[in-house]
Amino acid sequence: MKQTVPNGVYPTMITPFLEDLQVDYEALPALLRWYEARGVAGVFAICQSSEIFYLSFEERLRVLREIMRAKAPGTVVLASGHTAWDPETQIREALAFIGEGIDAYVFISNRFAAKDEDEDAFLRRAARVAKALPDIPLGVYECPYPYKRVLPPETIRRLGDVANFAFLKDTCCDLDLIKAKLEAAKITGMKIFNANSAMLLESLALGCAGFSGVMGNFHPQLYAKLCDCWEDDPALAGRIQAFVGTASMAEAQFYPANAKYSISLDGVPITWKYRMKMKDEQAKFRRAEELQIEQMREMAMAMEGSW
Repeated sequence: MKQTVPNGVYPTMITPFLEDLQVDYEALPALLRWYEARGVAGVFAICQSSEIFYLSFEERLRVLREIMRAKAPGTVVLASGHTAWDPETQIREALAFIGEGIDAYVFISNRFAAKDEDEDAFLRRAARVAKALPDIPLGVYECPYPYKRVLPPETIRRLGDVANFAFLKDTCCDLDLIKAKLEAAKITGMKIFNANSAMLLESLALGCAGFSGVMGNFHPQLYAKLCDCWEDDPALAGRIQAFVGTASMAEAQFYPANAKYSISLDGVPITWKYRMKMKDEQAKFRRAEELQIEQMREMAMAMEGSW
């Protein structure tokens, strides 16, 4: 029987850093408990929000190892770490990550073809790497960095002939395209998880299997509730959608520093430090930005208290 990825919410898990920007491995268990306590199906680990392009292979592997060691039974772990360009390194690193016991391995779409290359090139390289891996559910993440490669519906259909592709983290932000991709995915069994907060409810109605986006690092419990209630309680789903869509503007405000700060307000012992940006940009995360996150958190708590 074909293995699948359960429906639900998969936050793009952040990496905690110490003040000197070394990985804070000791904080990972508490961070994982924070996600698990908020009703998510699992986590999407060592992804762009984890700052994988700023982590060494050894750091990525150890982060994943600590997550697998600390996770609660039943927590699904999807993992990427797919930063290399050459197939040999991609295979070697993927085998190491899969060896930690993850539930699905996720490729980054732009790692299989350059910006000016066609879908045949993408599929050819994807097949080469996928066929060298064990029988495990695979996924694709339309990561925006270093460029966003959105999968067209025909590529989704053709991926079904390559391997068991069970997960797509969709970042196209286009409901018409999502609908077409869902039609193509019916043939392959791939599930699509929307990363865009503003159109989440509409995408669930179209057939998306859940949410996997950066805003799951602020109030994942609201996304979990929305994914659970949208069919049975449309009024509540509409209220939650109105909040999470508006709140998602926080993505543009010093992410992931603001997400780390928000999580720390719940008692998770992490700093807001991050490697993605230069130090002078980090200095701009000041009290005004903290207040915005504190106020958004208060509103999320009020929303949660309404059901």
